[in-house]
Amino acid sequence: MKAYTGILPDGSMVSYVDRKRRLWMLSVLFPLQPFIGIWLHAETGNEFWLIAALLANYTIAPVIDALLGEDENNPPEAVVMQLDQDRYYRYLTYAVVPLHVATMLGCAWYAGTADLSPVGFLGLALVAGMSAGLAINSGHELGHKNSRIERWLARIVLAIPAYGHFSLDHNRGHHRAVSTPEDPASARMGESIYRFAAREIPGAFRRAWHFETERLANRGRPAWHPDNQLLQSWGLSAAIAAAFVVAFGAQMLLFLLVHHAAAYFQLTSANYIEHYGLLRRKDANGRYERCAPRHSWNSNHVFSNLVLFHLERHSDHHANPLRRYQSLRHFEDLPQLPNGYFGSYLLAYVPPLWYRVMDRRLLALPHVQGDLSRVNVCPRARRRLELRYGAPAPDGAAR
Repeated sequence: MKAYTGILPDGSMVSYVDRKRRLWMLSVLFPLQPFIGIWLHAETGNEFWLIAALLANYTIAPVIDALLGEDENNPPEAVVMQLDQDRYYRYLTYAVVPLHVATMLGCAWYAGTADLSPVGFLGLALVAGMSAGLAINSGHELGHKNSRIERWLARIVLAIPAYGHFSLDHNRGHHRAVSTPEDPASARMGESIYRFAAREIPGAFRRAWHFETERLANRGRPAWHPDNQLLQSWGLSAAIAAAFVVAFGAQMLLFLLVHHAAAYFQLTSANYIEHYGLLRRKDANGRYERCAPRHSWNSNHVFSNLVLFHLERHSDHHANPLRRYQSLRHFEDLPQLPNGYFGSYLLAYVPPLWYRVMDRRLLALPHVQGDLSRVNVCPRARRRLELRYGAPAPDGAAR
């Protein structure tokens, strides 16, 4: 295995080996899951196989995470620059883009040509959409980087689920406003994932459109201009949809509707659990404190991190958004999710269960200490939460 060496502040040498180096290939291959179901359906005729990947992700993956446990290993800071500059990791994020494209094309072809029942057709669209949700995650990793090729690859892969506004909204909006009431992509305590989705999805569209029209206006250009990056990406998505309709018929409109909705909800699921209830405090001048690792829920569960390009080390990502996935670190005393993302999604989909597990976990955080004034609380749920957990202490007084 490749070793990275560096010099520690005390002058001693340190050597680091990424023992997961080859295992990061799982993030590249994971989007190909729908092809397994297509192959098994072609062999057996049983349409159950078309949705098997969806069931596996929400049953087997949480169990694997629980069995494998967590990996709190960190690369020493002295070797992080070498690790970031190792192009092997970068090539993996390049390689996953054509595989995302292939998965969408393959699923659309099979849905349009195979003799499927309505349930089988919709099931395949749902699983393909789940894979397209992974495409947004790949676009997330690529879209944070400064190189032109990575930015363009992000636009291409985000066109698959027609979510081309993601990078602009995420980088300029979410990262600036994260864990504040102003951010539509930060969930509030007492807010169900379904209410959050109704606020977050249109909020992301509106915020990205505002940023892009503002940029164009500063250049003396109208919003509906060929240089509009959102229109470029959405235009590519529209071209893909038109090609599918021409090739496989009008049924592709239903396929794409389910496909895109599933992809959007995958992203919403991640956004919901990543910052639930966490709040950055304001200083005397009304400015929010700098985003710190404690403002994101973290997970070190091995399997789901290996298939999501380390997305679950979200705390370090928000503190250091340009840091590449292989270099993201674990910190002590972070807000920790009870399972990897797939298991946490399951909790979130049953709001009473989610509240039961996460609300007390949120209030027990060292920087919260049971004080609702230190929590991003849903206005609709505030009275209920105050009755259950106690009203905020006045002026930060001891409780």
